[in-house]
Amino acid sequence: MNARTEFQVIFGQDGKPAFVVVPYEQFRRMKGGFTQGTVPNEVVDLSFERGVSAMAAWREHLGLTQAEVAGRIGISQAAYAQMERVKQPRKATLAKVADALGLEVEQLRW
Repeated sequence: MNARTEFQVIFGQDGKPAFVVVPYEQFRRMKGGFTQGTVPNEVVDLSFERGVSAMAAWREHLGLTQAEVAGRIGISQAAYAQMERVKQPRKATLAKVADALGLEVEQLRW
């Protein structure tokens, strides 16, 4: 019986797995999907082109609403909206938001 998989393994010339291809949406949901401390160009572009914070750019990149992120943190949408507008968020704030978005804190500091 063949089970449906969400990824594809590409083998090298030596017959050993060399690469794994996963659907992009699944990759985005993976905790380690982005290398620690890196920020995709799309997130940077969102921030600079629209003048939004790193938090807002990441949230939009991940396709989430303020209400969804606020729910993950356990606060109101209005409180989260304020967090996104702060120019230099506190460490604790960055940690909560990073956890809610499945990111490392470093990915929100730039």
